[in-house]
Amino acid sequence: MLVQICGAVFSFIVAIVISFQIALALGMPWGSYTMGGKFPGKLPVFMRFICLLQIGILGGFAALVMSQSGLIPGAEAPSVFSKWIWAAVAFSTVAVILNLITPSVQERRIWAPVSGVLLITSLVVAVL
Repeated sequence: MLVQICGAVFSFIVAIVISFQIALALGMPWGSYTMGGKFPGKLPVFMRFICLLQIGILGGFAALVMSQSGLIPGAEAPSVFSKWIWAAVAFSTVAVILNLITPSVQERRIWAPVSGVLLITSLVVAVL
């Protein structure tokens, strides 16, 4: 039960992060809340493409965590892919570190706790 709850929480939060990334890619002026605040306002075009890449990575991790936690009936990850859950844990770990050391106060206040929850929930799914 705990694994399913963590999988659902992880996926819900990733959906919020993906929504934020979509907004950035579409030109919302929230650059001070990402990438260390290096691009306040609208992100440059190249960085918007980075947002699209991030969306793909996050979506893949959400699908993996949902599969691994049993939230997608019949889609349990084969043992070959079950080790990939550690990639989600590693990604979340790096996100926590980067969001704790970012020079952007806004980014640190919002995304450090978010990435911390992603780390904890992915770790629970990986371990249990």
